[in-house]
Order: sequence, then structure tokens, then C-alpha cells
Amino acid sequence: MLKIGLTGGIGSGKSTVCRLFQALGVAIVDADIIARQLVEPGSQALTLLIDAFGLSILDTDGTLDRAKLRDLIFSDPEKKQRLENIMHPLIYARMASEVQSLRDRYCILAIPLLLETQKTQIVDRVLVVDCSLEAQLERVVNRDKLSHEQVLAIIASQIPRQQRLALADDVIDNSTSSTQLAEQVKRLHNSYNLLATVRTSSA
Repeated sequence: MLKIGLTGGIGSGKSTVCRLFQALGVAIVDADIIARQLVEPGSQALTLLIDAFGLSILDTDGTLDRAKLRDLIFSDPEKKQRLENIMHPLIYARMASEVQSLRDRYCILAIPLLLETQKTQIVDRVLVVDCSLEAQLERVVNRDKLSHEQVLAIIASQIPRQQRLALADDVIDNSTSSTQLAEQVKRLHNSYNLLATVRTSSA
């Protein structure tokens, strides 16, 4: 099965693109969704996070307060590395398991930090969702209620835009209209189906 690694900077529109692929019947394995599932109350991952960072990362109902955890680790590289050491192996193991259960021609692996974690070897092609810095700022400020400074700090912690584009096999420009975005997705969907068919017939 052909595996497409979908990635992009914060606020680039990865979730929107995933929904468009999903509407075409494409299976999506989403790292963010898996990460949320892994830290449900009583889970092994949440226990490991509490051991590493203390009870202050929990909300009053015992669930993980993602905003508190983000604030805790963001300005501390050592804590950020500790979080990644706990979560990334669990996330990638669950993703691999989900992919194994699929019987589709191709699938999308939505991994925001695909390039930062240097995991391109687990996918066949890298699809980058791209937009301008101004669009990123506006979307994330409105969505997450963060300041411009906070969003810029997050963007600065990610791989630079030009480097991300240089590593892409395919790029979706999400600074266009919703109609044009859907057309780009449809074109890639047809291309991936054809590529998957060719791979299968030559195997």
C-alpha cells in the first residue's frame, strides 16, 4: 500500500486537507488524533507524563491539560525532549498498527512533525500543505487564542518553510480558495491512485 506522509507548519490547513481526502474515501491515520487517544485517563502514556511532569499538567477532571503541558515544555528544550521521548515511540507504533489493518490502495499518514522527527522513511511520498506566514498567524491566533508572539515562537521551533518545501514530493497551496484547494486534492488523489496501481502491478 502506498503511504503518503502529510505534513505542514502549524495553521497551514492540514486538517482541512485531510477532511477533503477523507471525503474521497481515503483512509487517514492521524498522529494528533492518536496522541489524544493515547493520553486518555488511566492510560500508560498519561501515567508516564505525570511521572515526568507532575500532576500540574492535569485538568480538574483528571484529563490532560494540553495547553498547560505545551506551556511547560515549550521554553524548556530538555522537557520538550523528555515529552517527545515518551510520546513519539507510542504514536508511531500505534500508527504502524493502524496502517497494517488497512486494505486500501493508498493511505494518508498525517504527521505534523514528520520532517522534524526525521521519519520520512516510514512513508513513500511527502505531501506538504503550505501557506503564507500571514495566513498561519491569522488562523492559529483565531483558533487557539494565542498571541502573535506565541504563534511566531511555535513556527520558529518547526522546520523552516523553505526547507520543508525542498523536502516535499508534492505540495498543496492552501492560500487559494476552498474550490481550488479541493481541486488540488482531487488531482493528487487521482495521481496517488494511479501510482498505487502501477506499484501493485509491478510488484
